[in-house]
Amino acid sequence: MSGLYRDTGVVLRTYKLRESDRIVVIHTAENGKVRAVAKGVRKTKSKFGARLEPMSHVRLLLYRGRELDIVSQAESVEPLSPMLSSLDRASQGLAAVEAVDQLSLEREPNAQLYRMLVGVLRTIADSPSPLNVAAFYWKLLANEGMRPELDRCVRCSESEPDVSFVAFDLNEGGVLCRTCRSGQAISPATLALLRDILGGRLVQALAQPESPTTHDVSSLATNALEFHIERRLKAVAMFETH
Repeated sequence: MSGLYRDTGVVLRTYKLRESDRIVVIHTAENGKVRAVAKGVRKTKSKFGARLEPMSHVRLLLYRGRELDIVSQAESVEPLSPMLSSLDRASQGLAAVEAVDQLSLEREPNAQLYRMLVGVLRTIADSPSPLNVAAFYWKLLANEGMRPELDRCVRCSESEPDVSFVAFDLNEGGVLCRTCRSGQAISPATLALLRDILGGRLVQALAQPESPTTHDVSSLATNALEFHIERRLKAVAMFETH
């Protein structure tokens, strides 16, 4: 049957369809974002339905439909239970999948985005660092071609040690010196942590304990991603409140 295909993906969100069905939105490794119907999964507490919850990493057999595909089989690649073991892990994971839901495109393959999502969910399951979501957002922006400029003033192009960077402007796309400053203030510690995240020292950054600096990096990451997608992120509010 030519309509059948296999893929692996992460469930981004689900919503009800009729009395017993559910629509599942999945970012897949080979087909980009796919919307598919899981028939009958709301009738019983079947393992099939349990495998198709948000943040689930699943191996799928699907039938390609005109508008919505149909899930024929779903097998777990790895258990979802670690992500649900604490509110911190669950809220971080939901913040990550919502961001990917906003950035991924229907039927447009993006294997790098799939690998990044799987990677961050595994990191969250292993250790819910206060910077997991922020680092993921900065990496997403860099992957989208929106890497912020952190090493020279985006307005006058001066660099350290001739000038100090004191501000970050989302419209300008990076840091500004004292003379050119606009946007929001940025501390030397926040700038150093941003450089760690985007400069190949991610493990070092994720080891940082929660502090005003990690909070500033997280807040700036959320603002930057929301600026890029031009909408508010719902899951981030729960994550930041917690």
